[in-house]
Amino acid sequence: MNFYEDLGIAMDNLSKRGAFLTVKNENIVNTMTIAWGYVGYSWNRPFFVAMVRPQRYTQELIKYAKDYTISIPYSDDFKEALTICGTKSGRDIDKEKEGEIKFIPSQVVDSPVVDNCDMYYECEIKYVDLIDKDKFPEELKKNYPKEDYHYLYYGEIVKAYKK
Repeated sequence: MNFYEDLGIAMDNLSKRGAFLTVKNENIVNTMTIAWGYVGYSWNRPFFVAMVRPQRYTQELIKYAKDYTISIPYSDDFKEALTICGTKSGRDIDKEKEGEIKFIPSQVVDSPVVDNCDMYYECEIKYVDLIDKDKFPEELKKNYPKEDYHYLYYGEIVKAYKK
C-alpha cells in the first residue's frame, strides 16, 4: 500500500477521533492519544510527523527509541480508550489494561500497533526538533499556555496498511 492511499480518510479520523501514538523502548511500551500530526513527503521519503509535549511519559520513551507507530481507528469503538490514553499517564497506569486495548506486533518496526484499528503507519525516527517559541506565530501561541512546546518527530513511513 502506498502511504498516501486513503490518506484523506486517515487524517480526517485523526483530527476528529484521535489516534494512538505507540512507542517501545527496550521492554516498555506506552501509547498516547494524538489528534495533531501530519503526513508529508520530504527528503524523497514519506513521513508522519508526530508531536509530543515535553512532560508526556511518551517523550521519556521516544527520545531513546528508534521508531513509533500510529494506529488510527475509524469508528467510535475506541472512544473510551482514546480518552484514557489521552488523559492518563503510562507512568501511573497500564494503558493496555485500563483502555481495554491490545498491542500486537507491527510488521516492520519494534514498536507495536493497537489491534483492530483501521489504518497503521510504522515509522522510523529520522529527525527530531523542538518548536522554537521565539519563531512561533503569535496567533498560535494560545495552544501553549504553559509554554510546553511540542517536540516534532519526523518518522519515515516504512510501512502503511489497513486492517
